[in-house]
Amino acid sequence: MSFHDILNIILFNRVKILKITILTSIFLFIILLFLYPRTYSSPATILPPENKSQMGSLSSLIGGQDLSGLLSGSFTNANSQLFAEILKSRSVAEYVVKKHNLVEYFDTENEFEAAKEINKKLKVDINKEGILKVSIGVSTSFMPMLFDEVDTVKQFAADLSNSFVEALDKINREKLSSRAKRTREYIEAELITTKIKMDSVESALVEFQKINKTVALPEQVSAVIDAAAKIKSEIMKTEIEIGLLKTNLTEDSRELQSLRQKLTQLQQQYNRFELGNQDYLLAFKEVPELGKELTSLLREIKIQNEVYTLLQQQYYKEKIQENRDLPTVEVLDNAISPLKADSPRILFSTFFGGIFVFLLISFFFLVIERKNYLLKNFIKSEKRQDG
Repeated sequence: MSFHDILNIILFNRVKILKITILTSIFLFIILLFLYPRTYSSPATILPPENKSQMGSLSSLIGGQDLSGLLSGSFTNANSQLFAEILKSRSVAEYVVKKHNLVEYFDTENEFEAAKEINKKLKVDINKEGILKVSIGVSTSFMPMLFDEVDTVKQFAADLSNSFVEALDKINREKLSSRAKRTREYIEAELITTKIKMDSVESALVEFQKINKTVALPEQVSAVIDAAAKIKSEIMKTEIEIGLLKTNLTEDSRELQSLRQKLTQLQQQYNRFELGNQDYLLAFKEVPELGKELTSLLREIKIQNEVYTLLQQQYYKEKIQENRDLPTVEVLDNAISPLKADSPRILFSTFFGGIFVFLLISFFFLVIERKNYLLKNFIKSEKRQDG
């Protein structure tokens, strides 16, 4: 059958084809407008997280070094892609399920099944600037105009989107808080230990002075004590660094090995004072034993005081960090009740539905005409054979 024949068949049956197409399109339009469920979604927009340290208070711990990555290697804010993965997690979904009682809404057996259902409807988009858009598609029942539930569904779609953002903020803030908490607890334990040592040494010094009266130290020995105290303070700081790193790095970590080498060198320097240095031993030739004992006590008190002051400052910084209530998720636009439905797109669907019906009916007439044509040729050939 040539193109010319096809065109003639369509033109010959155009009235019937157009009538069926128009009636079908009207019927489809009415179904979509009044009967078919509508789906609404309202996106909430999240700004890309800043790439900065969340544990900046650690940066002042050891000589101004930035130790913000000691607990996890790096305390930079999660990037947009990580935020998107958190939004898709079961933890976030379960938070939303509990808040809106979605087990009953989805008619599932438990929260886990409801979480899977809500995740199927979740849509997370990231543009090239890193801005995230979170939305949930919520559908009405059949004949939404009749049951007057459109406004309720619109608001529910907005509430679900906002709840996902709320869950993201809550979970992310809890993770940051737990990091600060671990740091604070570690420093707190060191602070208690140092305080016990300091009180013990101070008590020993008081007892020593009561028994032996006050022994004055020459300036030369005082300078040596200061030097020893500084080295011991560096040893304590390095041990704190190693303690923070050990829980997150392997034993063969280059950073951990470097710190241990530094600690060994510092201990070797300090051992020279422990074993006895000629410079300050000569200053106590009159009363070597009492002088040496007093030197050790004063040196230990100075060391413990310096370490205690350092830890106390850091403790309060970490305590403030732990209790900070700054939002970790910055919302650009909260989800609001949408004005239009995402689906069905009534005019669009009606138009293309009409085109599909037109082609289908045209094909039907072409098939009928083709059968008639073949039947006529068959009858003619039979008559010729009978003749």
